[in-house]
Amino acid sequence: MKNCLGCRLSNHEEKVHIVYENEFITCILDHVPHHSGHTLILPKKHKAEVTELDEEESLSVMRASQLVARTIHALYEPKGVTICQNGGIFSELTHYHMHVIPRNEEADQFGAMFYGHAHVDEPSEALEETHEKMKNYITRLLE
Repeated sequence: MKNCLGCRLSNHEEKVHIVYENEFITCILDHVPHHSGHTLILPKKHKAEVTELDEEESLSVMRASQLVARTIHALYEPKGVTICQNGGIFSELTHYHMHVIPRNEEADQFGAMFYGHAHVDEPSEALEETHEKMKNYITRLLE
């Protein structure tokens, strides 16, 4: 879909920090991360809802979420990782995407943080540094 930001992000038509991709999905760093390592997983074909993903896309999304979560745990040692997606009017991209978010705050603060109503510390490193670390780690995992 030509005017879809999610399509442009997942197909390299916008400046993004890709940490992993295959023929079905692209994993990019969130441009405004909650914590270093916050990653989005997007299908390369336009899909608005999780119910539109075919079997290969669904498997690619889940396998990528495991790979990214494993990488986040190894590099950043968070207290936990939240994996989630928003559909319908709650999807700001109008393109299916899954968040993989390192978590260090208390559980009762996450909702406020996720919707921009809580104080979140600046990420501990620049996106370029996170990109390099995660991409290198994932490459080593897949060798």
